[in-house]
Amino acid sequence: MLASSAAFRRALLAWYGKHGRDLPWRHTRDPYAILVSEIMLQQTQVATVIPYYNRWLQRFPDFRTLAAAAESDVLHAWQGLGYYARARNFHALAKAVTNFPTVVEEMRRLPGIGRYTANAVATFAFDKSVPVVEANIARLLARLTNLQAPIDSAIGCESLWNCAAALVPKRNARQFNSALMDLGATICAARQPKCQICPVRKFCSAVDPSTLPRKRARPSLRTMIERHSFAQRGGRVLLEQSTGRWRGMWILPHLPNESKPARALHRSVFPFTHHRITLCVHRGLSPSTRTRWFSVSSLDSIPMPSPHRRALVHLLARRQSAN
Repeated sequence: MLASSAAFRRALLAWYGKHGRDLPWRHTRDPYAILVSEIMLQQTQVATVIPYYNRWLQRFPDFRTLAAAAESDVLHAWQGLGYYARARNFHALAKAVTNFPTVVEEMRRLPGIGRYTANAVATFAFDKSVPVVEANIARLLARLTNLQAPIDSAIGCESLWNCAAALVPKRNARQFNSALMDLGATICAARQPKCQICPVRKFCSAVDPSTLPRKRARPSLRTMIERHSFAQRGGRVLLEQSTGRWRGMWILPHLPNESKPARALHRSVFPFTHHRITLCVHRGLSPSTRTRWFSVSSLDSIPMPSPHRRALVHLLARRQSAN
């Protein structure tokens, strides 16, 4: 808890009035639109989310439209954002909602909505006086309080939420929580905090802000090789509907682990959670029964994960230039 919460709020809000970010979801109080932004912003940067957010609302403007959509259309609209469980959970939520609740506890009973998301919708849609703690706010509060416990530990997490709860005002919580986010995102940055121009510097207890927040040691990064096949007949390519990581999306067909295919036609590396995966694509047909031929002209309308789409675009372009 800061020594003078009222003075902290005044300084923060004065700064926000001049320097707050103009984000599209701040121009609405519609809980659906705000929920779209919050789900997309999980583990994704603001600049990446904005065009997806605008396109999503044009395609699925409300819960009813989203609920009626086919899963393949939902995944297609989401492709490129990653972490596709977010899209599936949001689709399930839309099907479960008749009237979106205004009470935090009721929101948390919906699929895919946890503590942060429920509080975020409550404060940004309904101006409820509830705390929110996401990555930027967590970093800011950890530095303000000189928190030494890892913020991803139970003790550290609760310390942050307790601090945020003590700071949030009874009125105008929507603006206050937005100001906390923006200060964390633009001033109290992760690698190079701009302490010299911070409007709440005098309230900060951090001895060395650049060393905070602390986090638990990450598990070592595992490397994996995944082998897939590329087959083209005329203007068609063979794809497989995934039942694993990218369930419901179309990918280049798997090759059996025990196979020893010839030299790869394409090789690329992409990160996935705690893995670094090398995607190797070889010429040939897969024995999978979940495969289907698609015309090349229809590929833009098919949901495909980005690593596989990039590989397929590369292979088709190379095949075309060779002809």
